[in-house]
Amino acid sequence: MATNRVVPKTIDEYISAFSPEVRAILQEVRQVVRSAAPGAQEAISYNIPAFKLNGVLVYFAAFKQHIGFYPPIRGDSRLEKAVSQYAGEKGNLRFPLDQPISYALIERITKLRVKQNLAKAKARRNKEA
Repeated sequence: MATNRVVPKTIDEYISAFSPEVRAILQEVRQVVRSAAPGAQEAISYNIPAFKLNGVLVYFAAFKQHIGFYPPIRGDSRLEKAVSQYAGEKGNLRFPLDQPISYALIERITKLRVKQNLAKAKARRNKEA
């Protein structure tokens, strides 16, 4: 959990507030998302890290016992099944800190969100044309 209550302005500031063990996990999550969505922009939204590409792709955050990953997964039944063991009560994902983090799932989720956001953006452009 964060050691101070300063509202971060950057992902680096957010990550720096955690223990070295959690920082390493957050940095890896960040790198996986960057690789899966190379055109996405980093941001802080709702006081947590976010990546945006035609809207928000994903958010992630550290908690006392888990890494949260948002938003809930929809639109790919195989991926929904793969992440079901990590789904919280609202469908947001919780990766326990006492277990290996599934970076491969984070990559798959991010790639799905890129595809979904690009499709939404294309649909909006077609509707406006």
